[in-house]
Amino acid sequence: MSEVPDSEVIELATKVFDLARQGEADALAAYVDAGVPADLTNDKGDTLVMLAAYHGHADTVEALLARGAEPNRANDRGQTPLAGAVFKGEDAVIRALLAGGADPQAGTPSAADTARMFGKAELLELFEGR
Repeated sequence: MSEVPDSEVIELATKVFDLARQGEADALAAYVDAGVPADLTNDKGDTLVMLAAYHGHADTVEALLARGAEPNRANDRGQTPLAGAVFKGEDAVIRALLAGGADPQAGTPSAADTARMFGKAELLELFEGR
C-alpha cells in the first residue's frame, strides 16, 4: 500500500525546489542543514543541484555540493547537472560542478557530448584534463 505524502511535506518540497531554481543559496543551505536531503529529487528525477545548475546559480550549486550533494546524479532522462550547464552555456556553473567532482563523461548525453554537439571546443579542452 502506497502512502500519500502529507500536503505540508509537498508544500515544503515545492518551496525547496523553488529556492534551487531561484538561486537562494543561503535559504536552501539552511534547509539542507536542518535535514532536507541534499539530493532531494522532484517527480522528474531532477535534484536540487540540477535545478540550480540549469538556472545558472553557481553559488547555489557550490553550497549544495559542500553539503554532500552528488554532482553526477542524473535525472530520469539520463541528464546530469554538468550537461545541463553546458547546454545552457553557464560557465560559472560548469566550473563549480567540475570543482565539486562532476564527471564530463557521465550521463546521456554527457557534458562532453553536449559540448561537441554545440561546437564548444574550449569546454572539450577543459574536460580533457578531468
